[in-house]
Amino acid sequence: MLDGLNLENGHLTQSQKDAYWDDGYLFPIKVADTAQAAQWRRDLQTIEANWLDNGLPLPLNTYKRVNAQVVMPLACEIGLHDPILDAVEGILGPNVMLYSVEFLTKEAHTKHVVTMHQDLAYWGMGDMDNILTAWLALSPATTASGCMDFVKGSHKNEILKHEDSFDELNLLSRGQEIAVDVAEEDKVAVELPPGFMSLHHGLTIHGSGPNVSDDRRIGVAIRYISSKMRKAGGVKDYAIPARGSYGKDSFQTYDQPKALFDADSMKLYDEIRTEQAKVMMAGADKSSAIY
Repeated sequence: MLDGLNLENGHLTQSQKDAYWDDGYLFPIKVADTAQAAQWRRDLQTIEANWLDNGLPLPLNTYKRVNAQVVMPLACEIGLHDPILDAVEGILGPNVMLYSVEFLTKEAHTKHVVTMHQDLAYWGMGDMDNILTAWLALSPATTASGCMDFVKGSHKNEILKHEDSFDELNLLSRGQEIAVDVAEEDKVAVELPPGFMSLHHGLTIHGSGPNVSDDRRIGVAIRYISSKMRKAGGVKDYAIPARGSYGKDSFQTYDQPKALFDADSMKLYDEIRTEQAKVMMAGADKSSAIY
């Protein structure tokens, strides 16, 4: 059984922080036991069963994939889970905000992939170092199930040119991919058991292959920002306070949803999605299935 990195009372050691900044990623970090990870998976699958055809204005997959934390209390429960925040603080400092939560699922024996890309290519952030992604496994993330691959040290590049494919088998909003070939030997497979996570920098080149295993590959991509973060050009954006202090210079704060898909959170969801789409889809030739 994988033990994960040896943390100091749940917090990153200095050598682990240094490794993150040197490599652009850090894993495996245990943040939940097997029972907790299994419960989160059951809770998600209950939502999927109960709400798939329950009259939502948008497809259920859109709410799972874009800002789930606005309308799904489960997303906030995971995104504000103390052991995750303890590790995140080691990189971003004590003043942390929850930016987004995304449930990423590859069904068993399917061809969906995530092409090699940098997260920050389309987010319009004004600071590259004050945002990171925590990727939590709710089912085994293996090479067979389509785990992520990182390119070591690639976060030391600027934002590279990306090309949009809008391929229906690509899980990214625009099917974006860096316009550079990545050699297989440069890829580091991020295999994670349920309850374990990785952290990666917004400029780290990463992607993932298809799921050829017999189980669903269920991951939770959680984006956090430091309260120092600003949007480029003063663009309006939104975040949930997680820890420490924060201002409202660039990010408008909001409360966690009171109930699953309640009326107030659904209204806010539409507002946030509309504003963020202006940045996420800027310059795109086509519309996206999830924006």
